[in-house]
Amino acid sequence: MKYSKYSAVIVGSGISGLFCALKLAQQMNLPDGVLVVTKSNFGESNSKYAQGGIVGVMNDNEKDSVELHIQDTLKAGAGLTEPDITRFISENSDEVINDLIDFGVDFDKDENGKITYTLEGAHSVNRILHAGGDATGSVIEKTLCEKLKESSNIDIIEDTIVVELLTDADNECKGAIIYNDNTQEYETIYSSAMILATGGIGQLYKYTTNPAVATGDGIELAYKAGAILQDLEFVQFHPTALAVDGLKNRFLISESVRGEGAILLDKDNNEFMSEYSELKELAPRDVVTRAIFDHAKGENVYLNATVIPEDKLEKRFPTIMKVCKKYGIDIKKDYIPVAPAAHYYMGGIKATPDGRTSVRGLYAIGECASTGLHGANRLASNSLLECVVCAHELANYLSFNNLEPPKRIDETIMATLEKYTEPLSDESFDIDSMKQTLKDIMWKYAGILRNEDSLLKGLDEIYKLKDNFKRGAKCLSKSEYELRNMLCVAQLIIKSALKRKESRGAHYRTDFPQKNEEAVHNCVIKGEGEPSFVK
Repeated sequence: MKYSKYSAVIVGSGISGLFCALKLAQQMNLPDGVLVVTKSNFGESNSKYAQGGIVGVMNDNEKDSVELHIQDTLKAGAGLTEPDITRFISENSDEVINDLIDFGVDFDKDENGKITYTLEGAHSVNRILHAGGDATGSVIEKTLCEKLKESSNIDIIEDTIVVELLTDADNECKGAIIYNDNTQEYETIYSSAMILATGGIGQLYKYTTNPAVATGDGIELAYKAGAILQDLEFVQFHPTALAVDGLKNRFLISESVRGEGAILLDKDNNEFMSEYSELKELAPRDVVTRAIFDHAKGENVYLNATVIPEDKLEKRFPTIMKVCKKYGIDIKKDYIPVAPAAHYYMGGIKATPDGRTSVRGLYAIGECASTGLHGANRLASNSLLECVVCAHELANYLSFNNLEPPKRIDETIMATLEKYTEPLSDESFDIDSMKQTLKDIMWKYAGILRNEDSLLKGLDEIYKLKDNFKRGAKCLSKSEYELRNMLCVAQLIIKSALKRKESRGAHYRTDFPQKNEEAVHNCVIKGEGEPSFVK
């Protein structure tokens, strides 16, 4: 097996990974450079599909303040949001957004050239910056990709999945094994800074707004490496995804549409959100999602955007207008059929704001990390802000570290490497069918509403699926590795959901509908065969 070495390796090419790579290259002398590994095309990520915008407590926004933002975030997080983390990220928002502007991100402005801010659910003031109308993630992603390609100190490897992290006898991460799906070759990458920026887990569910790459890879890698994971039961289901036939994944209808005044209607054209919250359409996402799910009994409802002036619709939501038109929906005069879909993961690898995990040499940023900012229910558009603040802080932290690649490889790592030189049976599996079965299981048994019976049934079905997928550490293709990762993370989500015997934020147990008096994090680590919960 060939090998190479880098000062830092970033797994994933979403906004957190790209921004971190750029800040590393900008700040540091990196004799062995930075490697960005992406399992699909460069820049393909959840970030790319983020529409609404990015939170910014900006110095020029007189109506906003750090205290207001903290208050809104804590309220949405249903008791699990960490106040100190929230304050840190909020206080750094102006600096990192100006960094994005310096890198070339062109946020939308008014006729006077001033940045415009919009409102989203559970925010008390307009503080959401947006770009390209409703294409914020895509604009930021494209800008950072172009900037990164200009760097001579950053290498990019596409169509390559990281299959295992290399940890030594002292449980320190020294690199990773990667697999190129085109050449079917493995390679060992040695580095003293392995940074997971692998995104979310939406593809575990039948209905999701996430692209095909969101299969929980980083969470599985960290779990197998012995890192602590946190709050895995908290999956955010976005209330308004386009509900039409022919979409492999459900297209997101941004919360910003409701922020601009759109109203939810049932099949009889009746407004119903007032029955569930005094905030109506601008209630926290978990409230709106359950309201739709309950009111429509699992069917779709409709979003009336015709109440928004046509010129504003055209300016703010060109992408949504274009996609809806493709399916015969003119949002200027037609109602949009919408239904909930898995959207964002609040759980993940337990990490500090500068990306440190419980495993030395292993870092996590972006959606795959759980810093404590989002708690039990993410406040809209806080995710992109967390991506850039934590990436910025990780780059700062690493600037004070010796990033010389490891010189000594112990027997523990050698034993791991040997597994990937062993022959593998060519037994074939219908991976697409097995993935779909898993997605159906998770939607049915561990979705928007849960209880002990459904969760145990789902866990049993996952065990059966795992028994049919006869692969160990080594697999035959990227798709097989994805299924392996999905099965692992699905099991962890259900076990964490079983442990949390309450309803809090996005985690709703019909057999425990009340919120416990004490708010505690669920932390899990790899045990002997089964996960172990730790304090």
